[in-house]
Amino acid sequence: MSKLKKTAQVFNPLASVAPLGIIAMDGAKELGEKINDYLVTWAKQSGQDVDTFLIPTKCPRFQSGDAKALISKTVRGYDLFIVCDTGNYSCTYPLFGHENHMSPDDHYQDLKRIIQAAGGKAHRINVIMPLLYGGRQHRRSYRESLDCAWMLQELQSMGVENILTFDAHDPRVMNAVPLMGFDNIIPSYQVLKTLLNSKDDIICDKEHMMVVSPDEGAMARNMYYASVMGVDLGMFYKRRDYSVIVNGRNPIVAHEYLGDDVSGKDVFIADDIISSGESMLDLAYELKNRKAKRVFAYATYSIFTNGLDSFDKAYNDGIIDGVYGTNLTYATEELKSREWFHQVDCTKYVSYFVAALNHDMSVSDIIDPSAKVKVLLEQHKK
Repeated sequence: MSKLKKTAQVFNPLASVAPLGIIAMDGAKELGEKINDYLVTWAKQSGQDVDTFLIPTKCPRFQSGDAKALISKTVRGYDLFIVCDTGNYSCTYPLFGHENHMSPDDHYQDLKRIIQAAGGKAHRINVIMPLLYGGRQHRRSYRESLDCAWMLQELQSMGVENILTFDAHDPRVMNAVPLMGFDNIIPSYQVLKTLLNSKDDIICDKEHMMVVSPDEGAMARNMYYASVMGVDLGMFYKRRDYSVIVNGRNPIVAHEYLGDDVSGKDVFIADDIISSGESMLDLAYELKNRKAKRVFAYATYSIFTNGLDSFDKAYNDGIIDGVYGTNLTYATEELKSREWFHQVDCTKYVSYFVAALNHDMSVSDIIDPSAKVKVLLEQHKK
């Protein structure tokens, strides 16, 4: 029996490291509830009489903007998993009579408040932070702060033992906390399953499909997709103007393509984040100029900071044929209603990790889904 099946079927409270508790913070309520639903189902299948693992909490604020955290149930001796979405900008709080939207900084401060409210009484504290706070500021080029590395060290000093994140912008940031558990999870199987289910005419071979990396930083994740699908890999190189900084970054002068001919082939592009979406659209237009058949873009975090109009136009003009993103961070109803957008559900995958860690089980089979991907591709070919 595989580790995945054991995780679902052997949910034994006597084998767990401590009683399980889930705290879904503001901004991650929907994600936390879905994770809880899976865990409750598995617990009941194993004979437990449990209705929920969720622990009620809130972070009220004064009109001045000051805040505090309240935990409404005991957490003494619990194995706590705190779910935090630092990218949910839809959450608001009153500030001097105005409605203020929460930033990643606000979400992170509330996370620390919840940890403080636990008062060191929990058996263990684990943080599920899919969109890693400060993750885009992952290295120092000038005299700059290193927000993500500092965040990890700060959480470690507060007693956090494990961090679960998805598709970190640069997973080497884990070097900041070599003695703390850090799992960087890539939902490759879930992405391919959603892609193949939504486009059942895709043919995964070298004659009909290619994987193209949007830049050198995304090569590792795209190499994996190309390898498991048995197709060729190309890459774009971002030529930047390092003499100026615009909106916090060096502007891209041009995208230079390196790789085999894409003419007549479906192209799959994988990245960790679609922010404004300008780069992804530039790549799609360039690939179409090179006679690519269809272009499918995937980003673990599809946030579209500049709105959806440019992607609507690209889809209507036949430039891009589908955009895929996970439900690990906030997505507007407007985005989810778009015909070209397909959401990848990762909540069951997260639940496997929670159950495995709570039972002190190996997560190696969960991290490496190669066997499941192979079966998926064989079923798709049939």
